[in-house]
Amino acid sequence: MSNALNLLGAYFKYKFKVIAKNRVNYLYVAPFFILFLIFILAPVVAAMALSLTHYNVLQPPTWAGLDNYYRLFMEDDLFIIAIKNTLVFAAIVGPGGYLLSLIFAWLINELPPKIRAVFTILFYTPSIASLACVNVFKYIFSGDSQGMVNAVLLKWGLINSPVQFFADPVVMPYVVIGVILWSSIGTGFLSLIAGLQNVDRSQYEAGMVDGIKSRWQELWYITLPNIKSQMLFAAVMSITSAFGIGVQITQYVGFPSPDYAMHTVMHHMEDYGVTRFEMGYSLAISTILFIAMIYCNKGVQYLLRRVGK
Repeated sequence: MSNALNLLGAYFKYKFKVIAKNRVNYLYVAPFFILFLIFILAPVVAAMALSLTHYNVLQPPTWAGLDNYYRLFMEDDLFIIAIKNTLVFAAIVGPGGYLLSLIFAWLINELPPKIRAVFTILFYTPSIASLACVNVFKYIFSGDSQGMVNAVLLKWGLINSPVQFFADPVVMPYVVIGVILWSSIGTGFLSLIAGLQNVDRSQYEAGMVDGIKSRWQELWYITLPNIKSQMLFAAVMSITSAFGIGVQITQYVGFPSPDYAMHTVMHHMEDYGVTRFEMGYSLAISTILFIAMIYCNKGVQYLLRRVGK
């Protein structure tokens, strides 16, 4: 026991010496670390702790242990539906939005500067003017005969009555996923454009000398390894937005959606946290969502480390 305490004391003594030696560096990092501790780490830890309680915001929390988690997986059928829907949306919108951002960034990067700037603005607009895009898509897929898609389909005789794109539980998921997928090209897309612009052109010339003979080899062995940091940032943003889908769906189909066809984990969390004030139960849902996002981000990091190998 005494040996262990001596080793622990020696370890902390060594760490304090390191901190004292590099105190200027730590002072520079301190503002970010303090903000991270207060606004990110502390709320996450508090949420995980409160997820183990019965808490309605108005009264002090009472210990519940794993009751909230047992209730989620064993008694809450709607939560299982929310998980299935969220996983489907995340599997399509996450990788889909990421690949679209990468492909469009790569193609636009090959254009002349002025044309590239125009196309960059056009592709980034849906993410900064989301409300305007919602209104545009609502008009395009309007459920009456005046909607653009319904008007064309009726004129061509493909349908006999207007399709309720945002009310039919069968059609709704395909339409909403499509419009959200298009709107998901945002910040990650800009980071990829910036990364592609900073690739040293001399590397392509060296690659030709070393035997690279096609644009695909050039992309895999030169371009992608040079923008790994931007790819990781874009992937994290894409995954985070995909798992956090909720507000966008509500804007199109309302809450709750017909037959809960578009009910996600975010909707379930909002329902119990904001509407029912069952905050402990809601935080248990958010904890599960947080853990799922962490593991997905780890998986993306593993895959990106293999790029160019």
